[in-house]
Amino acid sequence: MHTSLQGGGTPMAVPARRTSKAKKGKRRTHYKLTIKGLNACSNCGEMRKSHHVCPACGHYDGKDVISKEA
Repeated sequence: MHTSLQGGGTPMAVPARRTSKAKKGKRRTHYKLTIKGLNACSNCGEMRKSHHVCPACGHYDGKDVISKEA
């Protein structure tokens, strides 16, 4: 019995040749983590999440939402 045949006698899908390290690496170049939704605060310039209060100065949408004592 042929080893690449499944129980019912139908051939299984098998790669024609082995994927090289270079080919595998080229395919994986876009697998990376990205930091999404970071913007500079319009008041102090610190990086903050979009649509969130700035943790450094407490401003959001041009208003002082959380009073930060200096």
